[in-house]
Order: sequence, then C-alpha cells, then structure tokens
Amino acid sequence: MLPWVEKYRPKSLDEIVNQEEVVSSLKNILQTKAVPHMLFAGPPGVGKTATAHAFARDLFGPNYIENGYFLEINASDERGIQTIREKVKMFARQIPMGEYSFKILFLDESDQLTDDAQHAFRRVMEQFSVTCRFILAANYSNRIIEPIQSRCAVFRFKPLSKIHVIQYLKRIADNEGLEVDDQAYEVIYDFSEGDMRKAINILQACASVSKRIEEKTVYEVMGYVSRGEVRRILELALSGKFTDARDEVRRLLYVQGIMPSDLVSAIYRELFYIDLDEDDKLELLDLLGEVDYRISEGATPEVQLMAFLARLAAKRKRA
Repeated sequence: MLPWVEKYRPKSLDEIVNQEEVVSSLKNILQTKAVPHMLFAGPPGVGKTATAHAFARDLFGPNYIENGYFLEINASDERGIQTIREKVKMFARQIPMGEYSFKILFLDESDQLTDDAQHAFRRVMEQFSVTCRFILAANYSNRIIEPIQSRCAVFRFKPLSKIHVIQYLKRIADNEGLEVDDQAYEVIYDFSEGDMRKAINILQACASVSKRIEEKTVYEVMGYVSRGEVRRILELALSGKFTDARDEVRRLLYVQGIMPSDLVSAIYRELFYIDLDEDDKLELLDLLGEVDYRISEGATPEVQLMAFLARLAAKRKRA
C-alpha cells in the first residue's frame, strides 16, 4: 500500500498548504523561466519537499522524474564529501535532452552535510550552474555555510497552523472513508506538533487499526497514555488514595508498556490544569524535572513517580 504521505503529496504549487508567499514567488519564477538556485528553510513537515516536487512538476511536466529533469538526494543518508563528488557531480554535469537546458537537483536535509561536503558542493554549484539548478532544503538554515546561502534565493517556510493541518487530514479521511472524531484530530495535531508528514503518518497508522478513529485509538497507536488516565492518577494522589494511584501507574508501566519518560511527559502536560496554586505548580514542575533526570540516570521509575505523587498529595493536604 502506498504511504499516504506520497499518495496525497501536492501535485502542483496550487495545492501547497499555508505557504502563500513562497508559492507566489515560485509562480513568478515559473512565468519567467529564470530559475535560480534556491534554499528552502523551515521546520520539518511544512512542505519543503512537496514544494520542490510541485515546482519541478509545474515546470517540466508530469514526467519530470522519468525524463531525467529531477533528482532527489537526502543528505541525512549520504552526508559525506563522496556523495557530492559522485552522485551530485555526475547528475549535474549531464546536459539534459529535450526543450529545457537545465535540470534540478533537490538536496533534502542539506544542513546535515559536513563542512567539507558543503564546500565541495559550493564548487559544484559554481561549475555546473548552466546545466543544473540546485534546491536545498534545511531545517536550520544557519547550518548552511555562507558561500552557499549567498548563491541561493532563500525561501522561509512558516509552521503550519492547526486549522490547516486538520483541514488536510479531513480531506484525506473523506477520501479514505474514515470516521474521525474531532478530538482525535486534535490529539493527532498535538502529537505531530505541526509536522504535516507526521500527522498524515499517524492518521494512516490509526486507519490500519480501525475505520472509526477516536481519541483513544490515537493514544493506543502512538503508545502514549491518554490525558484522562493521567488526570485520574493525579486526582487519586490528590485525594490520598495512594494504593489506587500506584496500581494505575503500574498498569500503565507494566501492562500497557508505556515508557516512563512518556508518562513523565504526560504528567507534565496535565499538571498545568490541576487545582493548585501557581507557586505549588512551579515547585512540582521542578520536582518533575528531577524525576525525569533520575529515571534517565537509571533510577526505578515506579519509585520516582510515586515520590512525585506523594509530594502532590502533600500539597493538597496543606491546602
């Protein structure tokens, strides 16, 4: 089965989500056919790779890859100077056959290239700029050396809003015949942190379990503890029911297989909503940081978590 990230990848610039300024500038380039080297900078999952493919498709036509006009290389897989000397240089030096005098090489995650590889890449850009245009995608543009940045038109991709991510997911769900609760969309977005690629992958993983996707489905697929379960543990501790709270913690750790670090993160997110003074919350957050550190250093998770819950109960008792 084709991954939905590929199946629902935008086919043209008109389908790119929430990047109006970038799309407008690229459409102007398409009209003039004066294509520069470009640097796409922005966080993961905001459409950098999709935009590069859509731009090439709009420029060269639907067979842009088959006709040899476009090559994608992921620098996180091949980040050394040898890749630049072999793959990149070999593609860039070949004169394209057909109506276009140049090709496009898309270097994804280019900020993963070593410094030596980046300097070698700069020389390739200079040497083969007539036959090849380069599009670089980077999560952190400051990791790209200045000589490369100065040779590129830089496009800044903004993070995707919750509205745009959920709208796109709903379109996919409708096409795939899924029934998805509104709360499930909210949870998927929270887990994806605005990364559209990750959000689509989560939705597909949930769809492999059930056509009816609820909030609980998302948590089960992700292997995370739900907010309701965390809230119950905190409320049990606040009411002094330590045996019940301990049983819930044990169930999550040993039956559901929740990672201790994930449980700590879930408690962190829920701690802001419990009924305590702000000063008490600050003290508990500081303690939770200590718990997280101790667990990472090899302390027993159950003991550390119960120590935290004991402190939480003491706060309520004093109140």
